[in-house]
Amino acid sequence: MTDNADMLIEELPLSPEDCFMVIQRIRNSFYIPLHTHSEFELNYLENARGAIRNVEESAEEIGDLDLVLIAGGCRHAYSNHKCQFQKTMEVTIQFSRSQFDSLINKRHFKSIKSMFEYAAHGLVFSRQTVMEIQPKLKVISTEEIGSFQNFVLLLEILKTLSLDRGARRLNTSDKIKDFSNSDSDRLEKVMLFLHENYQRPINLTDVSNLINASESSLTRFLKKWTGKTFIDNLNDIRIAEAVCKLIDTSDSISEICYKSGFNNLSNFNRVFRKRKGLTPTEFRDKHARNHMRIQ
Repeated sequence: MTDNADMLIEELPLSPEDCFMVIQRIRNSFYIPLHTHSEFELNYLENARGAIRNVEESAEEIGDLDLVLIAGGCRHAYSNHKCQFQKTMEVTIQFSRSQFDSLINKRHFKSIKSMFEYAAHGLVFSRQTVMEIQPKLKVISTEEIGSFQNFVLLLEILKTLSLDRGARRLNTSDKIKDFSNSDSDRLEKVMLFLHENYQRPINLTDVSNLINASESSLTRFLKKWTGKTFIDNLNDIRIAEAVCKLIDTSDSISEICYKSGFNNLSNFNRVFRKRKGLTPTEFRDKHARNHMRIQ
């Protein structure tokens, strides 16, 4: 995972040896483009009042404290909007659903299992519960305690959140994205491959062979769990990388086009505009103006 000031790009999944991953960062500007991944994500924000949180079809302006749980496969993003704070604290915890399957089927973890299922819609938690677990979120993001204690602390956090009667779903769709172990592993393998190889030509056959599936099966699989086609998933990764380069580098539009995996400039401009509503040049100019206003 790399953090590029205004842009968060997730490049590496959890290793097989890890139960979860925690990252704490201080942001001076707040922009995370629309993206998705197979891991569950618990994201805590402090001092980000006025920023916009997007989860699937939901778009909300957040307060000074915000905590949301997002299931694997959910599209999500953040933008500055009206946020004027120079130091926004963020704690992100990512974990694979399969790491917890042996536990949450036990009666002691029934509420956590239900919470995981509802997280397919995106769950935002009540201010009272956020304040209750706030100290634990800050402890788990430091190295003050060992990894085993951190895992126990994560279970305590998840249990508390699962009992929050003030938790609210962010989307009202009845479709629940409840990953099985095999589906989670397959999606993780596909998304990792796309993230690692987006700069070169990739076709449907390359990816279907990766998970021993037919091209039609892979197409249905991706549509089911991401809501998108193969090429849309690939282009999302390429556009996210292009956005990062537009913000953080002085590379020309043509250089960014090819470094992001597109094979011609006209296609890059067309896909970028379709997703962002602006051409790459317009996007770079707009971001530069907004950054000057925030400064």
